Amino acid sequence: MSKKENVLSKSIVIFDDVPVRRVWVEKQGKWYFSVIDIIKILTEQQNFQLARNYWKVLKNRLKKEGSEVVTKCNQLKLVAEDGKMRETDVADVEAILRLVQSVPSKKAEPIKLWLARVGYERLQETVDPELSLNRARQNWKGLGMSAKWIEHRMRGQEIRNKLTDYWSENDVKEGIEYINLTNVIHKEWSGLTTKGHKTFKGLERENLRNHMTDAELIFTALAELSTTKIAQKEKAQGYPENKVSAKKGGGIAKNARQQLEEATGEKIVSSKNFLLHRKVKKNLSSGKK
Repeated sequence: MSKKENVLSKSIVIFDDVPVRRVWVEKQGKWYFSVIDIIKILTEQQNFQLARNYWKVLKNRLKKEGSEVVTKCNQLKLVAEDGKMRETDVADVEAILRLVQSVPSKKAEPIKLWLARVGYERLQETVDPELSLNRARQNWKGLGMSAKWIEHRMRGQEIRNKLTDYWSENDVKEGIEYINLTNVIHKEWSGLTTKGHKTFKGLERENLRNHMTDAELIFTALAELSTTKIAQKEKAQGYPENKVSAKKGGGIAKNARQQLEEATGEKIVSSKNFLLHRKVKKNLSSGKK
């Protein structure tokens, strides 16, 4: 695949709480998934380097066997674990499904069904964008989230999207600069870095926002909304200027948080997560006790 292919969007989808990176290539009209992320799931290996080594050995073996799977793998830039954009092996749904057959795994059949579903979501959503919103609602509802929480989560995502749109249009680089600015906002309003907040909640690779309380979602949204408004008013350009706006926006939410905590005597930043809740729900649905 040419490096100049029209890559319109990048996203992360979740399989059993494990994030999988993917890229939508407009010219091809399909999603390309990170091969390493799929290997991690199949081998149930959380260590990124070990999964990479497994793929290196498997790729060499498949090459010797003359498998077409390797030739159908391409490289595109995705956000790596260090937050930087790095060339990563990717493959479309068809190639990934064939790759799954080469890895002995109890996850093989579940991931085949999952890939067949998420691989073609974009085609449906291009025709009817409302489908993506309904799918998100159903996913969160299936995890036991309340209608109120789902409303806050989706509204917060809309506010987040407007902020990243501003960054994209004003010389902020996607990847590490987005991550750093998000961290500035979060630390300013909450007193914790995003990593610190995840540690406080007992999370590892899970999406922090999917484990926030209603209050945490609201204050995160306030901080990001304030940042967008301030950046627009100050016409912030590039990373340094947007960092100033991020600190100011986070500060507005910080002041509101402190006032509410003083009035109620309750802390807003919570150690609560939904891990146990989801585990219980999964066990109930599978008939386990």
